[in-house]
Amino acid sequence: MALQDDLTEVKRNLEELARSIIRLEQNLAQQREGTSPSAAVGRPEGLVTISDDPYDSSLWIDTDDEGLGARGRRAP
Repeated sequence: MALQDDLTEVKRNLEELARSIIRLEQNLAQQREGTSPSAAVGRPEGLVTISDDPYDSSLWIDTDDEGLGARGRRAP
């Protein structure tokens, strides 16, 4: 009877895996459509996306590079 119990457990685990895969596929489809809330795709709330666009160069006027000294100066 132990073999039958093992087979039943394997079948139950496979069904649970199939349900999990279906949920994952649905979440991915929603994410691609842009309709999924961030919590549904596993993103923590309050997560901030930082753009890859370059920063305005005026932000760096009169700054020193750490460890390299002031801009425009040469090492002795």
